[in-house]
Amino acid sequence: MDSIFEKITKAINDFLMSVIESSLSTMFNDVNEKVGTIAAEVGKTPQQWNASVFSIIQTLSENVILPIAGLIITFILCYELITMITEKNNMHDIDTFMFFKFLFKACAAVVIATHTFDIIMGVFDLAQYVVRQSSGVIGSNTSVDISSAITDIHSTLEAMSTGELVLLMLESSLISLCMKILSVCITVVIFGRMIEIYLYSSVGAIPFATMTNREWGQMGNNYLRGLVALGFQGFFIMVCVGIYAALVNSLTFTSDIQATLLSVAAYTVVLCFTLFKTGGISKSIFNAH
Repeated sequence: MDSIFEKITKAINDFLMSVIESSLSTMFNDVNEKVGTIAAEVGKTPQQWNASVFSIIQTLSENVILPIAGLIITFILCYELITMITEKNNMHDIDTFMFFKFLFKACAAVVIATHTFDIIMGVFDLAQYVVRQSSGVIGSNTSVDISSAITDIHSTLEAMSTGELVLLMLESSLISLCMKILSVCITVVIFGRMIEIYLYSSVGAIPFATMTNREWGQMGNNYLRGLVALGFQGFFIMVCVGIYAALVNSLTFTSDIQATLLSVAAYTVVLCFTLFKTGGISKSIFNAH
C-alpha cells in the first residue's frame, strides 16, 4: 500500500515539476524574444519600419497638408506685411531693407514648407544614428539563460514536497501570465512610438509654415522640439534595455526559485514601466509640450 501511495505521489510530483519547468522555459523565452526585438525595432527609421504606411503618410503630407500650409503661409505673410506697414507710422518712417527682409521670410517659409518631409526624415535619421551608435556601447545581451539552469532547478524541485510544488506551480504560472502581459505592453510602447512618429510626420507642413513669423512661430518651434523628443525617445529606450541587460546578466539561479522568479519579474516590470516613461522624459528634456 505504501508503495502505491509513493508511486502516485511521485507521479503527481513529476507532473508538477514538468509543468513548472515548462512554465519557466516559456516565460523566459517569451521575455528574451520580446526584449531582444526592442533594439531592432527602435533602430528602424520610419521608412524601414513599414514602407507602405510611410508611403501613405508621405502622400498625405504632400497632397493634402501642403496646400493647407500654403494658405497658412499666405495668411501669415499678409498679416506680417500689414503689421510691418502700420508699425512704421503708416509708411512715413519706412526702411527699404524691411521689404528685403519680408521677401527673405517669404522665400524661407516656402522652402521650409515644401521640404518639410525631408527635414522631418533628417531629424529622425540623426536620431537613428544616435540609436545605432548607442547599441554598440550598451550591452545588448538581454537573454536570461534558463537552459543551463534547468538541471539545477530539477534537482531543487525533486527535494520539494507536493504542497510546495503546487504553490510553486501556481506562482510560476501566474508570473508567466504576467510576463506575457508585459511583453504585450512592450510591443505597445514600441509600436505606439512609431505610430506617433507617423502622425507627427503627416501634418508637419502646417507648423513648419509658421516658423518664420515671430508671433506664430512658437507652433513650429514646439513641433520641431516634439520631433527631436520623439527621435531621442529611441535612445532612452536603448538605455533602458542596457540597464535591463546589466541586471539580468548579473542574475544567478539559486535553490530559492521563488526569489529568482520574483527578481526576473521585478526587472521586467521595471523595464516596462520605464519604457512607458521614456516619452515623457524625452519631451521634458527637450521642452516639448
